Amino acid sequence: MGGGILITKAVAVVLVLVAVLGGSVQSVESAIGVNWGTISNHRLAPSTVVDLLRDNKIQKVKLFDADPDCLRALMGSGIEVMVGVSNDLLATLSSSSAAADLWVSQNVSRYMVRGGANIKYIAVGNEPFLTSYGGQFQSYVMPAITNLQQSLTKANLANNIKLVVPCNADAYESSLPSQGAFRPELTQIMTDLVAFLNSNGSPFIVNIYPFLSLYSNSDFPQDYAFFEGTTHSVTDGPNVYYNAFDGNYDTLVSALNKLGFGQIPIVIGEVGWPTDGAITANVNAARVFNQGLINHVLSNKGTPLRPGQGPTDVYLFGLFDEEAKSVLPGGFERHWGIFSFDGQAKYALNLGLGNGLLRNAKDVHYLPFRWCVVDPLKDLSGVSDHFKLACTVADCTNLNYGGSCNGIGERGNISYAFNSYYQNSRSCEFDGLGMVTFLNPSMGECKFLVGVAEEVVTEHVSVGLQLYRGSVIVWLLIFWGFGVFMI
Repeated sequence: MGGGILITKAVAVVLVLVAVLGGSVQSVESAIGVNWGTISNHRLAPSTVVDLLRDNKIQKVKLFDADPDCLRALMGSGIEVMVGVSNDLLATLSSSSAAADLWVSQNVSRYMVRGGANIKYIAVGNEPFLTSYGGQFQSYVMPAITNLQQSLTKANLANNIKLVVPCNADAYESSLPSQGAFRPELTQIMTDLVAFLNSNGSPFIVNIYPFLSLYSNSDFPQDYAFFEGTTHSVTDGPNVYYNAFDGNYDTLVSALNKLGFGQIPIVIGEVGWPTDGAITANVNAARVFNQGLINHVLSNKGTPLRPGQGPTDVYLFGLFDEEAKSVLPGGFERHWGIFSFDGQAKYALNLGLGNGLLRNAKDVHYLPFRWCVVDPLKDLSGVSDHFKLACTVADCTNLNYGGSCNGIGERGNISYAFNSYYQNSRSCEFDGLGMVTFLNPSMGECKFLVGVAEEVVTEHVSVGLQLYRGSVIVWLLIFWGFGVFMI
């Protein structure tokens, strides 16, 4: 808003050649990856995250930027990485080849060393054609791609790293999959973009969210959003659609067909289901959707318009909850993770990577197990301003209608807000209304969190210490060699 058997370079080349020649694409097996978002006040150390990825045999990860801490931690892991260029950089990169050279140097080349990061894609923008952006990024995309491609060529990386553009599903529209077409104002730029992708062997990346269709439309049939069968199937000529994912996917296939590139590989950049913050967002629904999606994709049955050929890769959204994200779309925005903020699996999920169910993060360093709650002896007549302050600074979306903490009562709501604030700031004063307790105040499904200790600085110190030790050893060897020479 996001495994299996990796596609070899040889297969990728065959796909590109077949697409160029206009033939049919052979069946390929999909791979499962994850989106690693970092908009959180409770971030695990990147090294802990990489260990978590390894333990779960996740071999593909998508970043929304080029976070240096994440990329340093990924170096030497072998995990395939997609780094991102944020939308606010597109204007600069589109107008300046020097800026593109600098971006590639600082965010890609420095990590592409022996034993470095395995960067495979650069995502140029994130859903830059989203209708809510009003076209403000539209004109920058292709010039930015042109400059970045030239920069990759200068850095001798153009053969190893592919440029892509993650698109939201609102880039195309139709009442039936077979009639899919890109929005009229996007026809020319999409023609240019897909031609570029095809000529460079890059896939088309799309984000598909059946949850958002259900959330935004009260008439949307709930069972059609999942993969368990539906009484609301969609008939489109000879084809019948039993889930929204396949219908959306084939709408894109039709739109690409209309541009003459119907066989270009497709990657799902984001797909998932949130676990809190809205009436249709809960743990059970997320488990059913994500497991159904994984089973469906890895079956390689494909879709009616691409039988036997599913998406090349699927990146689940997301790896963790991000409690500092904007809630403008809805409170659910902070609850997409298959893991909670501390790397603990929210539900039983098999990623189909030969590893069984999700494994939790290890050696997580928590803050002291203390909670801030409202003092039961205090009058709450003046608590509203404190409640608003706490929920402005911290995350209270679990208290939303349909949320996991919605039914814990007034004092429970206030305590939840106070504790969320406390885990960020370690302050439980609230003009004397708050008190620290050693007793966990969690109630049923409503969990009062304990934050994780900040470890990024520790990692930097560790890296610096290693470099220092390395330099000492080098100088000792030099002096030893000098001494031997003198003898």
